[in-house]
Amino acid sequence: MLKLPTHSSLRWRLLWNLGLLLTVLMLASGLSAYWNGREAADTAYDRTLLASARTIAAGLSQRDGGLSADVPYVALDTFAYDSAGRIYYQVNDIDKKLISGYENLPAPPPGTLRTDDYPALASFYNGRYQGQDVRVVSLLKPVSEPNMNGMAEIRVAETEEARVRMARSLMADTLLRLGMLGMGALVLVWFTVSAALRPLERLRTAVEERQPDDLRALPLVEVQRELRPLVGALNHFTERLRVQFERQAQFIADAAHELRTPLAALKARIELGLRDTDPANWRTTLESAAQGTDRLTHLANQLLSLARIENGARAIAEGGAQLLDLSQLARELGMAMAPLAHARGVALALEAEDPVWLRGEPTLLNELLSNLVDNALAHTPTGGNVILRVRAPCILEVEDDGLGIPETERERVFERFYRRQQQGAGSGLGLAIVGEICRAHLAQISLHDGAEGGLKVRVSFVPVQNGAQ
Repeated sequence: MLKLPTHSSLRWRLLWNLGLLLTVLMLASGLSAYWNGREAADTAYDRTLLASARTIAAGLSQRDGGLSADVPYVALDTFAYDSAGRIYYQVNDIDKKLISGYENLPAPPPGTLRTDDYPALASFYNGRYQGQDVRVVSLLKPVSEPNMNGMAEIRVAETEEARVRMARSLMADTLLRLGMLGMGALVLVWFTVSAALRPLERLRTAVEERQPDDLRALPLVEVQRELRPLVGALNHFTERLRVQFERQAQFIADAAHELRTPLAALKARIELGLRDTDPANWRTTLESAAQGTDRLTHLANQLLSLARIENGARAIAEGGAQLLDLSQLARELGMAMAPLAHARGVALALEAEDPVWLRGEPTLLNELLSNLVDNALAHTPTGGNVILRVRAPCILEVEDDGLGIPETERERVFERFYRRQQQGAGSGLGLAIVGEICRAHLAQISLHDGAEGGLKVRVSFVPVQNGAQ
């Protein structure tokens, strides 16, 4: 069984495949040339056989009440031997009796038709004589004498050496020509492919010479039209990596800034408390430090949530999403947040009756619900209402009675560390986390005015029909 070469290069694979194709074509052409040569040889040598039979038939005459064949010695010598093979003849009278020539020459097989190529009562066929393959012609000669009337038969057979030699010569010539053409084609393909791959080699060199942190677009090297989409795709991928790295660097810088300020304030507050000798002031300082620690803990948790989002998004992209009931997730989250809402004097209502199915990562979806409800509770005054709503086909809504968000700022609230009130207690990551989770689930998020003048956040997920697997 033929195996592909171990070379993994495109050049060797093309040459291997082309070589196999040319080999098959050469074999087919060689066989075709051989049989065509045999056909041509049969046509040429059959004419000679028929001429020999006619010469013998011309020498038939009646003698002593019987039929005799007058074959000159020179003719016999010519018939007996040939430069490329041997010739045999046989003459039978009208009673099928041998009157001259060799015995037991093969007779025409049953059903052998007379040839239409010559104006003669002749039939051509193949047979075996004295252990050799022979080509035979059977010529019928009408005999019309006063006391003799019928058909005499002259058979002339020739061994097939000349015919085979002619066919083989034609086949060898055909294979030689095709072999030369095939070698020329392989050499041409080698140089053509090498020239075609030269731009890719320059592109590879340009990529290898770059520094590891150089994410600029690849140079516009001269490549074939078919390879331009590859260069464009590489540049697009590089641009995505560059944007991702820039986002990470900006996030790290923003996170460091957001952590540095409260840490510095906490340290200053503690140092002031240490200088104070009044125990009452110590307690005030500790309470303030505890509040600052809570805010730092909340910020750290949200930063960890952003890290988990990237892992969850990767799991979703790799096919790790689970079939989940959004209504059930909302009910569980509503029960968990009910004590917090009660402590803040806010009524938390749930509208989620029928199952609503989607594919997602449960940890990220719980994080989304928690951030939306927590944000609504934080901006709803005492005595207000927060509604957690799930409806078909796969829509989640969180509506509150707070002050809402002006339309001019609704796009910016999804930016990391953006706060409408810079002196507020929030970290500016709640809605940013929600936006990242929505992008990971291919969901659409939008902000609307609530029924009571507050804010209504709507998230539209990709639905799954009837919980299909």
